[in-house]
Amino acid sequence: MKKLIYLFAAAAVLAACNGNKGYTVTGTVEGAADGDTVYLKKVEGRQLVSLDSTVIKNGTFTFKGTQDMVVNRYITYAALGKEPLLIDFFLENGQININLTLNNDAATGTPNNDIYQAVRTQLNDLNRQIIATYEALATDSTLTDEQRNAKGQEIEALQNKTVSVMKDAISQNITNAVGIHLLKQNFYYMGVEELDPLMPQIPAAYDNDETIIKIKNNVEKMKATAVGQKFTDFEMQTPEGKTVKLSDYVGKGKVVLVDFWASWCGPCRREMPNLVEAYKLYKNKNFEIVGVSLDQNGDAWKAAIKQLNITWPQMSDLKYWNCEGAKLYAVSSIPHTVLIDGEGTIIARGLHGEGLLEKLAEVLK
Repeated sequence: MKKLIYLFAAAAVLAACNGNKGYTVTGTVEGAADGDTVYLKKVEGRQLVSLDSTVIKNGTFTFKGTQDMVVNRYITYAALGKEPLLIDFFLENGQININLTLNNDAATGTPNNDIYQAVRTQLNDLNRQIIATYEALATDSTLTDEQRNAKGQEIEALQNKTVSVMKDAISQNITNAVGIHLLKQNFYYMGVEELDPLMPQIPAAYDNDETIIKIKNNVEKMKATAVGQKFTDFEMQTPEGKTVKLSDYVGKGKVVLVDFWASWCGPCRREMPNLVEAYKLYKNKNFEIVGVSLDQNGDAWKAAIKQLNITWPQMSDLKYWNCEGAKLYAVSSIPHTVLIDGEGTIIARGLHGEGLLEKLAEVLK
């Protein structure tokens, strides 16, 4: 019996030793010289904070250590007179190989990095195509209007493909560090029907992660304000300082478009002519728009209302992204619209441009 216990103990020690070999990050940097410094960094707030550094020797750099949990980190390089370079990767125990270049970064060798690199390769290829198309638009003065429109559509298709690749990578990897990392960076591109099935699959190790908690809370709010649900009321102030509620406009027989926007938001300003057109077409046909601004500066908000020819009701609490209405409706990017029927039921979200006009023509015929 003692011998059996000893064997189990020995096996446990060997397993612990084999599973605790730590990491070795080895890499090369395009254009670097021996003696140049490479940094290992993490994201803290909106800054990259240095965790470790090493000097390039014989053309390579090396970091060594032990990692308890897989985390996303950065390798950065910046030398006087040379192009700064950086790559994000997953720091995990094992042999990680980094190739830091201007146009073809790579981090491979461990499970999460191999998965991430496959996604990075697809995204880099799409990004190169987008940049090339933008450059053609900017530099080729011989393009006709028809050709320019075609290239604009090509860019939009590539951008949509980029989002699709990201969403696929998230859904396929939601149980590992890669999927969690991509989810935290890109959840605002995803609707409730995409996010809700992923939530139960998130590993328990991320239960206390601040961003994951926020995403899960957002999903619950998205479900509560999804198409088919009754609207959620909230209270704010008009530009004149009068307190109003969303229910002052919604659920009283009119179809109401709630438009979340801000004076500082470029896409919002570009979308506003479509809303002006919609209001002109339908304001006398049982239709109303209510603007909910994510502004902080009241004067900027009021100036934009005038500049953009906004003539429909407006409300705001001037709390920027802490806007209570935006939080209740899980709005993570603007412009964002919520279309509500005369009884107060949400019938569409995220409509813009032609899609908005088509939907209004359908419900207000």
